[in-house]
Amino acid sequence: MNTLHTHVDPQPDSSFTHYMALVTETWPPEINGVAMTLQRLIHGMLAKGWQVQVVRPRQKSDGRKSDVHVELQHGIRHVLVPGLPIPGYNGLRFGMPMLAKLREQWKRNRPDVVHIATEGPLGWAALKVAKNLGIPVTSSFHTNFHSYCKYYRMGWLRGMVMRHLRVFHNQSSLTMVPNAILSDMLLEENYRNVVVLGRGVDSGLFSAHRRSAALRAEWGVEDDALAVIYVGRMAAEKNLHVVVKAFTAIQQNNPKARMIWVGDGPALKKLLKKHPDHIFCGAQLGESLAEHYASGDLFLFPSMTETFGNVVTEAMASGLAVVAYDYAAAEIFIKHNKNGLIMPFGDQTGFIQAAIDIANDIPQLKKLGQSAHLAVADYSWDKIFNHFDAYLKHAVAQKSAIEPSELITEEV
Repeated sequence: MNTLHTHVDPQPDSSFTHYMALVTETWPPEINGVAMTLQRLIHGMLAKGWQVQVVRPRQKSDGRKSDVHVELQHGIRHVLVPGLPIPGYNGLRFGMPMLAKLREQWKRNRPDVVHIATEGPLGWAALKVAKNLGIPVTSSFHTNFHSYCKYYRMGWLRGMVMRHLRVFHNQSSLTMVPNAILSDMLLEENYRNVVVLGRGVDSGLFSAHRRSAALRAEWGVEDDALAVIYVGRMAAEKNLHVVVKAFTAIQQNNPKARMIWVGDGPALKKLLKKHPDHIFCGAQLGESLAEHYASGDLFLFPSMTETFGNVVTEAMASGLAVVAYDYAAAEIFIKHNKNGLIMPFGDQTGFIQAAIDIANDIPQLKKLGQSAHLAVADYSWDKIFNHFDAYLKHAVAQKSAIEPSELITEEV
């Protein structure tokens, strides 16, 4: 089924108040692709004149305030609600369904649109309250929870989870997804009003120019040696055992090679115990993260549960050769053996062999890395902000479910 393509001109009249509420289970300083993407989108909307409220669970850094608490942080009005830990994900919480408090907040300070980024109890409560108050709702599909089931031995739940997500998203005016492939999949699963909101890459931050000889020396990587790197969440659904297998095979022919892990998560403790010879750098942000990317040589990313995979484009912008499966961001941006290597989805043997082959061909490895950053150089976040702004304004202008024929979707 094709992604929807047609016209949208969501320009409101001059009385439009530009006030949105974002409802999310995750927000920085939590480090994950959803939190970082949402923060970028919100700062993009602030720059466009929107007023923004973020409804989210309280984090440790917010202190131990009881019930619902409202505070202003960096120009954003945060509505902090009680939450509970997400099993298996230390540090992440899901928000409690504070129906009465949300209704009170939005009757007092009514948003023009509510954008729901996560489908937990808080998201469902926000959906119900917004619809009862007649506030337009948009949503985004950030995480393949239905795909996670098999990695946590709950494959039998997949059908139930997918139905739950479909019912949720079909009550919003628009469901925003990060690429056309996922859009087509959801349309085939009978999702309605699906549009593409791509992802940008900050080429000013992520660049090969940030390569650091000092950092490589700290890792114990010799001048002529290979630094194989993984950046991302350390969790079962990221398929990290494939990284380990690929690196073990690489090291047989490249004994000086070093495996560099950047990130945190529930699988970290086990990896530390099993592979004390690997280098574990923990979670990194900003310029430090960019320096870690650029100081590597080969990026391995065998995850099969991404909706996009921001780390793929960040690695490419940093001048790294990437080995990944042929879907999500890798399918969009990587041209096989031109600016990276992509293997058929789930082909573990092919993935490992590709990693071995490119590690043994340093001239080609460098050529792929040089071409990689050119492939993503023009994909700025400003374009994404413009599309997000247009989608929100269109939902406000419609104030009801939008017919598919009225929508425009683009990759970026």
